[in-house]
Amino acid sequence: MSRSPSDRTRLIRSATRKPTQGRRPVNPPIERASTLLNPSASTLRDASLGPVYGIDGMTVQHELRALIAEMEGGIDAWLTPTGLAAVTIPIVALTRPGDTVVATDAVYGPSRRFLDRHMAARGVTTRYHPADASTDQIIAALDGAKLLLIESPASLTFEMIDVAAIAAAARARGVLTVMDNTWAAGLAFRPLAHGVDVSVQAVSKYAAGHSDLLMGAVSVADARIGRAVFNTIEDLGWHTAPDEAWLALRGLRTLPLRMTEHARSALQVAQWLQERPEVARVLYPPRPGSVSHDLWARDYAGAAGLMGVVLNRGTETEAEALLDALTLFGLGYSWGGFESLATHETGQMTLRRHPAALEGPLIRLHIGLEDPDDLIADLDQALTGWPWP
Repeated sequence: MSRSPSDRTRLIRSATRKPTQGRRPVNPPIERASTLLNPSASTLRDASLGPVYGIDGMTVQHELRALIAEMEGGIDAWLTPTGLAAVTIPIVALTRPGDTVVATDAVYGPSRRFLDRHMAARGVTTRYHPADASTDQIIAALDGAKLLLIESPASLTFEMIDVAAIAAAARARGVLTVMDNTWAAGLAFRPLAHGVDVSVQAVSKYAAGHSDLLMGAVSVADARIGRAVFNTIEDLGWHTAPDEAWLALRGLRTLPLRMTEHARSALQVAQWLQERPEVARVLYPPRPGSVSHDLWARDYAGAAGLMGVVLNRGTETEAEALLDALTLFGLGYSWGGFESLATHETGQMTLRRHPAALEGPLIRLHIGLEDPDDLIADLDQALTGWPWP
């Protein structure tokens, strides 16, 4: 009986390099080059022979692009120096002065900064819909817009939207859609299959998986949109180095196994936290009973280990003391690596036009690959004595 290989198998077995009669390494070689020598003067600009200059990317970059495009279900993918660049490049490529972008009020902070500072200075305005807006409200906000920037779950407060319904409505109105798919890592959810025009992710996080590189990826299903993205990358000169691409390619091979373990541990921690009197709410859609859990269960094939925790009362100073009491959670930004992290995020709520009503300080946790029982014990000792009523 024949069957199509699973994601787990394809990410290991897929390769753009053809087998040869001789021996070859499992992973492609790292080729560091700026100048590429030619056999003759007539071939200097012959792109059919491969990259003309090192900036075009060598074997490892092309193999990584092909693997990400296959994972995302796109016709092509491009690499960017950071995850933020993966978000900003399509916005630059697909909008012009006088256009309007619509985004959730819970959009990733640096994406908001880019929209409000860089794009606004160049004549592109942004409308923010409430993070908890209904499908109909988001569709109504699309009137007169050129592009919709989607996050689902949204940053910090993890609201979800019906991506397929909203993408279909946007397409019917001539509105392009770009989705930041970092939480799902291109594996737990595939925006392109749900009608989104551009799927982006921070490869720095789950795809790489080891907190040791910076990179983003932009995947498309339409050649015309892809050409606009590629032209912008080419014009700006935003390319990636082979060493980082090699590390990301290595990380992708084990992504399904790591994501499964992150999700399993995160659900265990989330369920434990929700029972604690010190915790008002756990913001994690995969947890049964959470807001948007039904939507997550319908559309997602997996989950990340990232969640929000709203504490029950307490001051911001006390929240920082709680983080300082943790011993197994690192205090640092980013997420998606093997290690657990904790940050204090209440301050970012002040940037929103429609602030969320929180019962107390907002903590963001990334549940890594440590034993979840050990992480729970660490949270237990840190929460003991928290000033709850």
